[in-house]
Amino acid sequence: MLTVNKLLPQGQGLATVLLKRASSVELDWDVRQKSRFDATDSVGRSLGVFLPRGTLVRGGDVLVAEDGSMIRVLAAPQPVLVITPCAEHGTPFDLVRAAYHLGNRHVQIELQPDHLKIEPDHVLADMLRAMHLTVKETSAAFEPEGGAYSGGGHAHGHDHDHSNPAHGEPGHVHGPGCSHGHAHEAPAQATTQTAEATQAPVRGKPIGIAIKSAPAAPHVHGPGCNHGHDDDHGHHH
Repeated sequence: MLTVNKLLPQGQGLATVLLKRASSVELDWDVRQKSRFDATDSVGRSLGVFLPRGTLVRGGDVLVAEDGSMIRVLAAPQPVLVITPCAEHGTPFDLVRAAYHLGNRHVQIELQPDHLKIEPDHVLADMLRAMHLTVKETSAAFEPEGGAYSGGGHAHGHDHDHSNPAHGEPGHVHGPGCSHGHAHEAPAQATTQTAEATQAPVRGKPIGIAIKSAPAAPHVHGPGCNHGHDDDHGHHH
């Protein structure tokens, strides 16, 4: 058995001539949504596929075996229900309503501009027909949405710095001339002096602290102030 542990989404970066030479493997959705499975490629080789957990294999992806050989993945046709708006009085918005109700039931859905696809389910088919949608059974490749948080099973390689509201702008490094208001720490010498000044004294007032009394309120002379005044000094009371 040939071990496969690497996947290239849609054969990204591979030359067309290499893809034409590669063998292929046809898999339905039940297998392709698993990260570990066995398969047989178009030249009869047994494959043991071991991909990172959560990986979804899509039609058009390329598997890379341990010997460096490549295997193109084909989405195998399988039974599906194709859902379209009623030809007489339906609108494309009906598909939005259908996707909403199917999503509430955690149904896997392939979304297309003019139709939806789901795996066969007669209860869901009856519900959709009651909503005046057209439901037909057929055999076709099935590629449902992989979920917003799973990224569809493919790593897109986007690297955004969400700490900055505007993507693409470098993060700010504070320094001289950055014109931002910063609370600067006091110099080490001043910090040392402050620490010494706040040490508890043996007796009396704290050493190193100059106590400055608040300025006294101006005196207003008047009867009973007990100050000796000479009326000839020109004081204005």
